[in-house]
Formats: sequence, C-alpha cells, structure tokens
Amino acid sequence: MKLFVGLGNPGPKYAGNRHNIGYMAVDRIAVDHAFSPWRAKFQGVMCEGRLGREKVVLLKPETFMNLSGQSVGAAMRFFKLEPDDVTVFHDELDLAPGKVRLKQGGGHAGHNGLRSLHAHIGEGYHRVRLGIGHPGHKDRVSPYVLSDFAKADADWLDDLMRGISDGAPHLAEGDGPKFTNAIGLRMAPPRPAPKPETATTEEPTPAPDTRSPFQKLADKFR
Repeated sequence: MKLFVGLGNPGPKYAGNRHNIGYMAVDRIAVDHAFSPWRAKFQGVMCEGRLGREKVVLLKPETFMNLSGQSVGAAMRFFKLEPDDVTVFHDELDLAPGKVRLKQGGGHAGHNGLRSLHAHIGEGYHRVRLGIGHPGHKDRVSPYVLSDFAKADADWLDDLMRGISDGAPHLAEGDGPKFTNAIGLRMAPPRPAPKPETATTEEPTPAPDTRSPFQKLADKFR
C-alpha cells in the first residue's frame, strides 16, 4: 500500500491558493481514477483506490499546513507504513511554475508543511515538488503562496494536473521517469510530424519552333 499526501490548507478561502497545489493534485487523481468518496479520518480527509497494481490511500491533512505531520503520522501508524511508502505533493518556490521534480529525503527548505512532516515521520518520504515560482523577495513569500493562482496560470495548471493524473500509476509503482514523462507529454505535447511534400511532375518546356513560315506551311500538307 502507498500513501499519497496532498499538502494545503482546508476551507474554501484557501482552495485556489498556490500553497494548495498539493490538494489540487490528489483531488485530480481521485476523480480521474474513480477513488472512493472522501471521508474524515486522521485529522484530515482520505479516500482509497488503485493506481496500476498498487492500492493507494489519498490523504489531505486538515490541520492547516504547519501541523500536517500530525495527520500523516496518524495515517502511517494506522496502516503500518514506513516513510518510503509515503509520497507528498507540495508547492515549491524554487521551481518555475509548472516544473516538477521528484525527491526523497533532504531538508525542508523552510516549507512549514515539510517541516512538520520531518518532525513527525522523519525525512525519508518521497516528494513531488510542484513549481509555483518565487515572488522575488522573502518578505513577499507568505502573501504570494496564500494568494490564488492568476487567471493566466489556468492553462498550464490544468495541463499539469492532467499530467500528474496520467502518470500517477507509474508513481505508485515506483517508476519516477515514466511519471515525469507523462507530465511532460501534457505540458509540451510533441508536434505532429510535417507532411512530406508531394512530388510534382512539371510539364517539360517545349523547344522553340525555329521553322521558317514556308516550312510551317509545307509541314501542314505532309
């Protein structure tokens, strides 16, 4: 069994925030792969289903971001899971919008949700880092992540969510390259091959008629 965790803050006030892109990812997986209805559990909401050959639990902690580890720790204890069984989807300031990177272990880089996870379950879990870009100065980070995505972000964000959903079975089965490739196909689909040019047969240019008027007349009666 695998546990996929989407990080975010609960309630409609935060639903469209950049900080909630983790929630958005697991929501899309749940819909596209016909998971069970969401239900309250582990200080959050969870649902269950299958991705490829793997049974997967999706979890959205509702403790608010800085206490996310409480919810994840409770779910891990209940299902008897190890950090290696857990994959966390979260916003990443250090990646350009729409970029995705996979990581296991390492520091939390000041992300409050990851900081809480480190404290409750250690650092050995897997991460799907979802780029949202950086506002340019650390003093602007908090209002930036707690603001909604701009209307101009709608297209790439939808493509990203579709790609995450397409690749989710590969991620559950531990194939990171196939997961990121599925996202790439949505974000930058291959262009159709150009149609081969049809060969055209040109009519040969007739040779100039060098006959004299008398020869032309004579040729008519031959």
